[in-house]
Amino acid sequence: MAFIVLFSTMSFVVDMHYCGDTLVDTAIFQKAETCGMDMPDIPSETCVVTKKNCCTDKQLLVDGQEELQSVPDQLMLVQQWFVTSFVYAYMGLFEAPDNELDAYQYYSPPTVVKDIYKIDETYLI
Repeated sequence: MAFIVLFSTMSFVVDMHYCGDTLVDTAIFQKAETCGMDMPDIPSETCVVTKKNCCTDKQLLVDGQEELQSVPDQLMLVQQWFVTSFVYAYMGLFEAPDNELDAYQYYSPPTVVKDIYKIDETYLI
């Protein structure tokens, strides 16, 4: 979340150098390197013929967000229900399970009318 806030509020410049129609170099936070084919600026008094430079530099400005939206003062009823149920369910994750639970403590065993193993004469040896 902190990275999202950081990058949405940060402004930066992308500098691009083109040689003809081909992108040669791209740089962020610094000037892009040239291809070495830039023509020097020669005063017009010494030169009669001027040539057009084939290289161009372009800059793309990515402007960050100036103001962040603050937390709303009032929550709607649906949002209050969601927050309440989320906190209740989340707090239930940290409760220790009850290991002392005995499901059969209130039930009595069935009464034995006859010893069936004696009647059938089946004994374990």
